[in-house]
Formats: sequence, structure tokens, C-alpha cells
Amino acid sequence: MLEGYIPLVLMFLLALAFGVVLSRASVWFGPKNPSPEKLSTYESGMEPVKTARERFSVKFYLVAMLFIIFDIEVVFLFSWAVVFKELGIFAFIEMFIFIAILFLGYFYILRKGALQWD
Repeated sequence: MLEGYIPLVLMFLLALAFGVVLSRASVWFGPKNPSPEKLSTYESGMEPVKTARERFSVKFYLVAMLFIIFDIEVVFLFSWAVVFKELGIFAFIEMFIFIAILFLGYFYILRKGALQWD
């Protein structure tokens, strides 16, 4: 009964070993010549000026979430545009309603000031 799971277990063990070997390969085979310049903190080509524990404003996260939400809607618009001719007038009306709801949401966040950075 358990012999049907042998290939699955072997594949899992092979994948695990492959992941471990590849993740450690640079440590095992790579050059080991550290210097103070290589061990220093690197931040976009400049010396870091602040601590890594700096707090971000909630506005940053709010704009990021709004971007993701409105960006995902483009996926729906693109797939609709690809098959637009086959769908007919009913799908056109449905997409018009969808875009109207999107614009209502967009104007709502504009009115609430969610996109203002001051």
C-alpha cells in the first residue's frame, strides 16, 4: 500500500537535497577573500545615513495597497479587451459598469486625500 508513495518520497528528498546543495554551493566553491570594503554596509552605492529601524508613514503603505488594487484591475481589462469582439454588447455594458465602479472608488480615495503626501 505504501509502495505507491515511494516515488513521491524520493522526489521530495531529491528536491530537498538539490535545494540544499545549490544554496550552499557558493559557500563551498566561491572565493573567500573578505575585505573591509566588501564587508561594509551597501545601500544603493552610498554610505547609509540612517538606521534600518526607521518608521514609514502609513500613507506609504496606503498608496502601495491602492496601487496593487488598481493594478490588478488592469488584468481584468486586458483579458476583456482580448475577447471583446466575441462577447458582444452585454459584455460591453458590464465592463462599462465595472469601469464606473472603479472610477467611483478612485474619486473616493482622491476626495479622502489618500494620494496626498503632505
